Amino acid sequence: MASQFARSCLTWWPQLGVGYYPILTDVEIYDRDYFDRFDRAAHTELGKALMRARVDFVERYYRGVLCDVGIGSGAFVELRSSCGQPTRGYDINPAGIEWLKRRNLLADPYATVFNAVSLWDVLEHMPDFQSLINNVGCWIFTSLPIFCSADHVLSSKHYRPNEHCWYFTRNGLVKIMQICGFELVSENNMETELGREDIGTFAFRRMFDAT
Repeated sequence: MASQFARSCLTWWPQLGVGYYPILTDVEIYDRDYFDRFDRAAHTELGKALMRARVDFVERYYRGVLCDVGIGSGAFVELRSSCGQPTRGYDINPAGIEWLKRRNLLADPYATVFNAVSLWDVLEHMPDFQSLINNVGCWIFTSLPIFCSADHVLSSKHYRPNEHCWYFTRNGLVKIMQICGFELVSENNMETELGREDIGTFAFRRMFDAT
């Protein structure tokens, strides 16, 4: 019964390689426990390796002020800042907001144009991600689960109907980003190689009309 309900609620467009689950964002799930769970994960060997890999990935393409959207526990913001790269953050979790405010790093990417934003395990949570990326000046760095079909979604550990509303194939994500005005510059499976399941990492750059 639960599987039938999930299938009836998940809309999958095979021609696009995109799925959508109509959840209502409940900010109450993003609380201190949520923050602390990310903090514990960030201090594991895998967590440290992930943050290092993400910082290095961004470094290959962009140096300068970046806004990390959905900071988790702040580990990426902290590590990139320690490398001399100015990094701000934005979150809807009160614990994350408090963490950023204490360090004077809170930013609003909806109100301020940033040349670069990072969305680590975040894009799939955002019902209206286009309103954010429309305000990005040049670079988007993201990691998220990548699927091959609706059946893959429904059998995956990343199928989280209380959190994730968007589900993408690799080509579906690239196509949607193109529609939003961004071209793919780089992609890899570094997070999967480090031990996560079915995670892709991407760098997108805004397409500018040469005319």
